[in-house]
Amino acid sequence: MSNDEVFAAAYRAHYWAVSRYVARRLDGRTDEVEEVVAEVFTVAWRRRADLPASPLPWLYGVARNCLANAVRGHGRRRRLVDRLGNDESAHGRQIVHSPDTEGPGAWVHDALARLSPADQEVLRLTVWEELGIDEVAVALGCGSRAAAMRLHRARRRLRAQIDTMRPTPPPASATPSKEHRHG
Repeated sequence: MSNDEVFAAAYRAHYWAVSRYVARRLDGRTDEVEEVVAEVFTVAWRRRADLPASPLPWLYGVARNCLANAVRGHGRRRRLVDRLGNDESAHGRQIVHSPDTEGPGAWVHDALARLSPADQEVLRLTVWEELGIDEVAVALGCGSRAAAMRLHRARRRLRAQIDTMRPTPPPASATPSKEHRHG
């Protein structure tokens, strides 16, 4: 197959997986998803001679870099809007979420959000993207042993966050003795 055919096959096979990967990380900013995904495949097109036999982990690595660029750009735009005084909150429009809108697994997302971006990414690659450790290593641009260690540490830190968020059970109350003294 030519490089063009390899790229076309990767695009057809992995477009939706890359789109879901990007959408989950942009957390509701759907207007930017298509832009970032287009950038991912633009990079893949330019580097189509470098596409590996299993391109999905490599595409996730490219997507990580494109997302980092998008987040930096979003931050720059946000700061500019703030400096210009056109912030939506300045006009009284704020979104307020009620406690009722929290889904049943929201506490897991809260615990995940408390982790470093690197810990979040390694966990998401293994759980959301269902990558094996060798594929995670490709996506992160590190060796398999380093990826395994990062995953182990991230899981340990997530467990610690969940433990701190879990409400402590009430102390066991002393139950009265069933023995009665008859006098």
